[in-house]
Amino acid sequence: MQPMHLTGLSQAELSDFVASLGEPEYRARQIFSAIQDRRLTSFDAMTDIPKDLRATLVERTGLSTFKLESRYVSIDGTRRYLFKTHDNFPVETVFIPEERRDTICFSSQSGCPLQCTFCLTAQLGLLRNLTAGEIVEQIIFVLNDAYGEGVQTPRGTNLVGMGAGEPFLNFENLMKAIRIINAPAGLHIFPNRITISTAGIVPRIRELATITDRPRLAISLAAPNDELRDELMPINKKWPIEELMSACKEFERSLRPAERFTFEYVMLRGVNDSDSHARQLASLLNRHRLRAKINLIPHNPAEPLPYQPSSTERVESFRKILESKRLHAFVRRPRGRDILAACGQLAARSEIGESPVGLQRSRSIVASHDVAHPRNAS
Repeated sequence: MQPMHLTGLSQAELSDFVASLGEPEYRARQIFSAIQDRRLTSFDAMTDIPKDLRATLVERTGLSTFKLESRYVSIDGTRRYLFKTHDNFPVETVFIPEERRDTICFSSQSGCPLQCTFCLTAQLGLLRNLTAGEIVEQIIFVLNDAYGEGVQTPRGTNLVGMGAGEPFLNFENLMKAIRIINAPAGLHIFPNRITISTAGIVPRIRELATITDRPRLAISLAAPNDELRDELMPINKKWPIEELMSACKEFERSLRPAERFTFEYVMLRGVNDSDSHARQLASLLNRHRLRAKINLIPHNPAEPLPYQPSSTERVESFRKILESKRLHAFVRRPRGRDILAACGQLAARSEIGESPVGLQRSRSIVASHDVAHPRNAS
């Protein structure tokens, strides 16, 4: 049996656990602060905790479940981490340093079941959901690697749930992890500094609209019509664009006045990047009167995917058409391409240039998953 993973416990859960040991409640506050605020990774470092309690914690619990397999540093400073879980599944996390803030791109699943044809992670299939503790552990590890254990970060930290997996298919663990990350006595990263990207899980978009202290929302669109989106993102067969737009409109009604959500549109050369596609996209969003912004993302190429990124000129033409239709469009600059850390490139590769881990085995996993055959799903 795996030891209790303290990194994934909320303050209330930690209080209950400490009480079960016969310890006073303030010990829970000390332990939570040590893990989440000071980011300590060993019980020996918790010198404000009595030795006998530390010995009990060592015997019955754990702070880390990951093993670091590989760590890569890009020429642009981006870092990619490949971990293995205690049961030997791959997890990837990306650190993107910038002048005014740093961004950590975390994973919510090992692999992904959605089969988006432009994403390498889809080659893995769904291996399993990550626990809340495994999500939080990614953030703690990266901050400690970048700055040192317990050292205050010199800039703000943004979090994006855009790593491996579909976050809204692991919704409960995701939201629990976010609440732990938000805690003032811990990492204290505000919800408005956290963005979660979904391929369009409509019921969860609607549920997120009802949550007050929620992260920001980004929706991967990739196509302006059902025919093309069915091909690129099979989840569209279960929740087509009109149904997705309806959920987006419902979510928009819950936004505060200055708040917006984001559509992400990966730019695939000769596939979805024509002027006609831009006009279709503008018509779609304006028809539904959505005040979202649009991030245009040039595809990050990697074998064995057949796609190439749109040219700089084509992306700019696409952007100008959207702007002419009174839409706010931005081009996202790729980071970490040389270490396979950019969007759509995470495939659990321990060596640059190798095939994604378990490619042949994982294809059978994808084929058997109900989300991959959405018309047959309940």
